[in-house]
Amino acid sequence: MTTIQCLYGGELRCTSRHDPSATLLETDAPTDNQGKGERFSPTDLVATALATCILTIMGIVAQRHGWSLEGTSARVEKTMTSSGVRKIALLEVWITLPEHLDGEAQGILQQAGEGCPVKRSLEGAVPMLLHWS
Repeated sequence: MTTIQCLYGGELRCTSRHDPSATLLETDAPTDNQGKGERFSPTDLVATALATCILTIMGIVAQRHGWSLEGTSARVEKTMTSSGVRKIALLEVWITLPEHLDGEAQGILQQAGEGCPVKRSLEGAVPMLLHWS
């Protein structure tokens, strides 16, 4: 179990403290929802969590196989609903694997990334598209 302490500081900004590391993270409401947009928004963190979870799980698998993943990247785009209840309408992620990996390695890494815990947690609640190259 991990504990994160969150404090509302006013003006739609929150500060969160990751207890195990004492690392701080600030969020703001986005400009299209009455905020300043000077920090990641809470929904930006969901998008970031998806992309970094994919990379992290692939990194674990790559370490196990002795593969180098340095330079692997993920770009995530978050689309919010434009009407009705405000929520994430789509998370789309483009993952670029190193060219030096053969097809088998790329397939193993893709399978690992597709099964990351954040993606599994969001499935059925948030539409997601993953693009691999």
